Amino acid sequence: MDAEAQLSPRNRVYIIGAVLIALFLCAMDALIMSVAMPTIVMELGGLELYAWAYSGFSLTNAVTLPIIGKLADLYDIKKLFIISIGFFIITSIAAGLANSMLFLVIARALQGFGAGGNMALVYIVLSDVSAPENRAKTLALGSFIWGISSVAGPSVGGFITTYMSWRWIFFINVPIGLISLTGIAILFKETRLKKRAVNLDIKGAITLCGWVFCLLTLILSGGEQFPWVSPQSIFLALVTIIFMAGFLISENRSPEPIISLKFFRYREFILGNGAAFLSSFGVFSLFAYAPLFIQGALRKSPMEVGYAMLTMSLAWTGAPIMLTRFVHAINNKAAIITGALLLTAGSGYLLTFGPSTTMLECLIAFVIIGLGMGFISICTLLVVQNALPPRDLGVATSSQQFFRTLGGTIGVAIAGAVATASLVSKLRSAGDIIPAGVFSQVSENIENIFRSDFFTPLSEEIKLILQNAVAGSISTVFWLVFGTALLALVSGLLIREGKKD
Repeated sequence: MDAEAQLSPRNRVYIIGAVLIALFLCAMDALIMSVAMPTIVMELGGLELYAWAYSGFSLTNAVTLPIIGKLADLYDIKKLFIISIGFFIITSIAAGLANSMLFLVIARALQGFGAGGNMALVYIVLSDVSAPENRAKTLALGSFIWGISSVAGPSVGGFITTYMSWRWIFFINVPIGLISLTGIAILFKETRLKKRAVNLDIKGAITLCGWVFCLLTLILSGGEQFPWVSPQSIFLALVTIIFMAGFLISENRSPEPIISLKFFRYREFILGNGAAFLSSFGVFSLFAYAPLFIQGALRKSPMEVGYAMLTMSLAWTGAPIMLTRFVHAINNKAAIITGALLLTAGSGYLLTFGPSTTMLECLIAFVIIGLGMGFISICTLLVVQNALPPRDLGVATSSQQFFRTLGGTIGVAIAGAVATASLVSKLRSAGDIIPAGVFSQVSENIENIFRSDFFTPLSEEIKLILQNAVAGSISTVFWLVFGTALLALVSGLLIREGKKD
């Protein structure tokens, strides 16, 4: 007897409603942050840490997802939810009080632990309370919440950043989080039987965290803090390999691994997670650096940045909701291929962008990309869930979330490394053209490029040079998005035809 049949309709609605509030909390935070980051950099400085504000959060988020997925199969979900939301609220307050980019990066990294717990538990519970034939429709409710968040997030983020203070993008999490925490504490009651009590794979958790952290540090610091061919780079590369080997050994030996290596015997598990990883690699990079392009190269306001990101979020949200109307007519493979084709087309259009690009052109590209990501995100999850036995639903769900988050984490890190290096290179090459005083100010504080009080008094010629430098550096990110979209398409084509979900 499945979980849906064991629950009364009222209790099922209560459970779904409670966890969707938690999803709304994390979705709002993710969308507001992308709009506010250019302004945060202008106030706190630390453009070299820009990627870490995303990657630190994504790193801890990614590491937490499979751990919480395993804990959800072993322990009480209500307690896990309350701990995750409570920790998210506390760290949101810390992020809002940040007085330097380093402090913000640390607070965001801690915040990722709470967000990862929330995200994993939401989709586990939504899947758990639904019969397999109804699971796609229930999961689409998550997309509906992303839809509400996509309307509120960028718009609220742009409004708060423009008319209040960026700090309130974090403080706003407190009342929403308290509502979510209270609702789950009062209404949620778990019905799923747990596996036998076992020890958590602590070694796996530590080595996984060390592996991803060292990899990100190497990507973000190599070529910036020290040369790629240097003792520091070689040391970091060796430590990364050691942690990765330790993680694989730990997962192979552990009776309850975070991600069992036996799952990689399933073709669809690999390809579904591969498509999720690749699409997230590109799209999360775009979410992080498109605001810099719009505000730095096109010279638009935070409110306009918010509206632009809103279109991508709405399209991302609307795609899976539209998909459920045809859920019995097409299979997961067809939906993933369609999504990857849209991603490829939209990111290919981005390659034509420059300082003369209009906001309408941005909106068109973002809508196409958002639709593609919406198709891929829901159907890769279904492919992975269908690839594994029902008893491993929690791990299957969290593994897909893990690979999506890991893809976004590494994507933002690599995008940050190439975009920053490209911007510095372009500014240096223009050093003979830019007046010495302006060049000195930009060299000492590269964030000045994005400041209106610095940019406005400049001559039109110098403005265009700086805009071209920003546009050219962000175009390297657009190429990454395009390349990963093509690879996601290949993954989708290799998936075998499955049942219609």
